[in-house]
Amino acid sequence: MASADVPSGALVILQQLNSSSPHFKQGASLRVTGKLQEYNVETAIAVIADGGATLAIDTQHLRLNLRVGSLYQFIGELSIQPNNEGILKARVGRNVDGMDLNLYQQSLKLLSQFQSDQVRQLEQLH
Repeated sequence: MASADVPSGALVILQQLNSSSPHFKQGASLRVTGKLQEYNVETAIAVIADGGATLAIDTQHLRLNLRVGSLYQFIGELSIQPNNEGILKARVGRNVDGMDLNLYQQSLKLLSQFQSDQVRQLEQLH
């Protein structure tokens, strides 16, 4: 039985997702979290926001009851548009109301720091 290689989605804070980010590339698998600012039923495009940064989410493949003002987390692949704006083509979405977004971001920063430390330690061994 062959297993499908589905990437888990790199944990990214919206403020860090810009054209100079290593994650801002065509087809990058990302996991993003933000408050739903707007949702267009006809196009299935949602816009999430966090800390002044926004990201468009293509939700056409999801069965999710979206409510403006609620907190959502999406996993999908980034598509860079000709205007150099990104849109996440979501394959997974979930409501995460009740999540402390500040605490979540702090944990992501600590995780990133830990991973960097691990890489440095491995490099020192070689």
